[in-house]
Amino acid sequence: MIARIKALWRGETSLSHALWTVTLLYGTLINLFATGLMFVTLAAGLPSLLAIAFHFVPLPYNVLALMAVWRSAGRYQGPRGHAATAQLAAALWFILVILI
Repeated sequence: MIARIKALWRGETSLSHALWTVTLLYGTLINLFATGLMFVTLAAGLPSLLAIAFHFVPLPYNVLALMAVWRSAGRYQGPRGHAATAQLAAALWFILVILI
């Protein structure tokens, strides 16, 4: 597990895996779950600080996913436009999951 995390952090995975699987699939599911917990917490009348904490729990994963895409794009052997598009998509995704 630690080796996989290190490989993601260093960009030692394929760009497609980093973008589609790690970021858009797993990252979106994790963030949707955390947002659901946030809404349940608010609906239950629990402290708002707890709801905010649930919202930001995935932040370390989000940073890892963003860095995995960013660094994998740097190693990408294909067209630079594909790498730049993947970086832009990951950055927009990161901003979106932080705000929503």
